[in-house]
Amino acid sequence: MQRLTDKSCAEFAGLVAAKQPTPGGGGAAALVGSLAAALCSMVGSYTTGKRRYADVESDVARMRGELDDARASLLDLVEADAVAFEPLSVAYGVPREDPTRARTLEEATESATEPPLQVMRQVCHVIELLEEMGQKGSRALLSDVGCGALLARAALEAASLNVFVNTHDATDRAWAARVEAACDEMLACYVPRAQTVAEGVTDHLRGRD
Repeated sequence: MQRLTDKSCAEFAGLVAAKQPTPGGGGAAALVGSLAAALCSMVGSYTTGKRRYADVESDVARMRGELDDARASLLDLVEADAVAFEPLSVAYGVPREDPTRARTLEEATESATEPPLQVMRQVCHVIELLEEMGQKGSRALLSDVGCGALLARAALEAASLNVFVNTHDATDRAWAARVEAACDEMLACYVPRAQTVAEGVTDHLRGRD
């Protein structure tokens, strides 16, 4: 069976637009996160081999390797998000009088929460790399660092919504509180960092730095 990320852009967008649960917000967030990583990697590709950036060559090589891993993981999470939602969809269909419904639904909810959580973790690392690439990468491609930062912020916040939609109705409130606290910590730390990168690029491009 063809993976979602093996489809064309038009096909993928069509599936998102269709009357079906997946791919939805979680898969879209993962895809956007992978594009943020790809933009950062592109800057590194254009930096590599340039005499002007010889002193950061090893740093850029390391970043490119980490970005390749993050991009691959985020693309895998597009598929993982869709796969994890299927049991949750089935669980909602279990009759309310069925004694196994509550546990089945809880287990499916927790499983469905893991992919967007992983998206958030991966995107946080991408934001760290965008910060570093903005300092060490080719200045000619600084706008791509800024675009990557904005996409990363969007991916992070979008993925968090796909966590919160699950924790909102979870019966295990202790688990929900732990997950939400982890999300809040990532959002509080990395949304401002991504925004700072984007604003720094904007200021530079408009001659305000």
